[in-house]
Amino acid sequence: MGPALRMGGLVLALVLLIVVGVATGGERFWSFGNFTTILSLAAVIGVVSIGMTFVITSGGIDLSVGSVLGLASIWASTLATQYAAEDYGWWVIVVTAMAVGLAAGLINGALIAYGKVPAFIATLAMLAAARGLAEIIAGRRTQIVDVDAFFDVFQAKPLGLPVIVWIFVVVAAAGWFLLNRTTFGRRTVAVGGNPEASRLAGIKIKRHTLYLYGLSGLAAGIGGVMILARTTAGSSTNGSLYELDAIAAVVVGGTLLVGGRGTITGTVLGVLIFATLTNVFVINNIDSSVQAIAKGAIIVGAVLLQQWFASRERVSTT
Repeated sequence: MGPALRMGGLVLALVLLIVVGVATGGERFWSFGNFTTILSLAAVIGVVSIGMTFVITSGGIDLSVGSVLGLASIWASTLATQYAAEDYGWWVIVVTAMAVGLAAGLINGALIAYGKVPAFIATLAMLAAARGLAEIIAGRRTQIVDVDAFFDVFQAKPLGLPVIVWIFVVVAAAGWFLLNRTTFGRRTVAVGGNPEASRLAGIKIKRHTLYLYGLSGLAAGIGGVMILARTTAGSSTNGSLYELDAIAAVVVGGTLLVGGRGTITGTVLGVLIFATLTNVFVINNIDSSVQAIAKGAIIVGAVLLQQWFASRERVSTT
């Protein structure tokens, strides 16, 4: 089963969801306003999922991205950061959130690559620690952002679409280029496919792993900026369960959980499929529990399809 056919299946699934949305929601679904709502909901988790794609392609996992996003949003919305933004410019908020995300990602990477802590354990520990630190910094309170210049930039709508949607587009394009057209991307795929062969080929596995988790943390930091723009507030609950949504989008998109194959295009389609599904359910007032069941069924189906495709490919090569 070739990549083009897999992508075709994702596109077909998205089209079918849109058809269902139009049939059940009518103009409430098929309107430009609802279209921008779907894209805005997809944007934040989409950026986080781009970073997750690189980690999973390498054979790793990052369970901390949601908590890191929440910590980044809290740190970037503290009074000290906002006062600095008033004095020096809105970019202080952006740089703070990205720096927090990058630092958390590099800590994950260092623990995994040099401390030899399993990725599951290291990122699970960061999940708990980042969420706890965010609660301590905020005192379990929501921090309202009151920097007009920040919102002038991030709540604008170039060509009718919110800035956070354009950020998602830029990050996705950059991620696609990095994975498919650079040595870094080829090394990521190689490490996920066969770490020992990659080491023998001269790839510095530990350093590359450090970079990958740093990239995932940076994506979470960017997500923190985007959620501040969308909600106007930093909260320790921001990004709750985003790690599960990101993993789901990446897996449904066709990236192998065991590593060795990744697709940014598939991840983007996976994010859009889940965002559209959620929107269809909301428009039709379907209980959130049913949404969760449907999402779980899609994830299981995607993994089973991955296994089936892999077995067919093994058979065809023997």
